[in-house]
Amino acid sequence: MGRIFLEGMEFHAFHGCFPQERETGNRFVVDVELETGMEVAAESDCLEDTVNYAEIYALVLREMAVPSNLLEHVCGRILKQIMTAFPRIRRAEVKIAKMHPPEMGKLRNVAVSLHDVSIPGQSFCKKNVKNTPGKQ
Repeated sequence: MGRIFLEGMEFHAFHGCFPQERETGNRFVVDVELETGMEVAAESDCLEDTVNYAEIYALVLREMAVPSNLLEHVCGRILKQIMTAFPRIRRAEVKIAKMHPPEMGKLRNVAVSLHDVSIPGQSFCKKNVKNTPGKQ
């Protein structure tokens, strides 16, 4: 098992409840941490044997472009998309920081973090699927 980190992804987006946030937007910094099996990729040097972090970045970019009132909602959407699109990921954590939020005085950022864990021991192999007795 190993971890992949995408740290410091910066986006200009339109998340927030205040009119200013929806009109002019703000700067956001996103961090993603993924836990997945890396033993095969460590030996094979083959991209297909790991999680392609360029695809994770593209997913985060798409979700950050969809305006939301709450960072919790954006985090939840990103997390759900990651866990659905990449079944080999065992655990994922997404952190979104809103830089210099308006209406709060001098504050560097406010951040939200969510994590999800897949079912341990789940098989991702499609070629060795066997029928369960009594089920079609």
